[in-house]
Amino acid sequence: MYILGISCFFHDSSAALLRDGHLVACISEERLSRKKHDSGCPEQAVAFCLGVAGISIDEVDHVVFYEKPELKLDRILTASLASFPRGLGYLRKAASSSGSKRKVRDMIYGRMGI
Repeated sequence: MYILGISCFFHDSSAALLRDGHLVACISEERLSRKKHDSGCPEQAVAFCLGVAGISIDEVDHVVFYEKPELKLDRILTASLASFPRGLGYLRKAASSSGSKRKVRDMIYGRMGI
């Protein structure tokens, strides 16, 4: 069983591939894109991991993302309201970045061809 893990839209995007619970490959996108702290979609990192394993994306059983954006936004909202009005600036920043994180499923299925 292959599991592909994806981390993106935060500091450094990356991908990791497990086979039967053992690490096959992992890499940060910045190593391939040559862009420091690359936080975009880790397309090159995914391709690298699949290449190391010698498999196609069709052979991956599960794709996982490191967080549930709605739960994180809920935690931020709760913390911001508890420290209102000081937390209002942080809430605005978090809310603006959560939109791209909510599109992760569409990105995985669309841009990565999964």
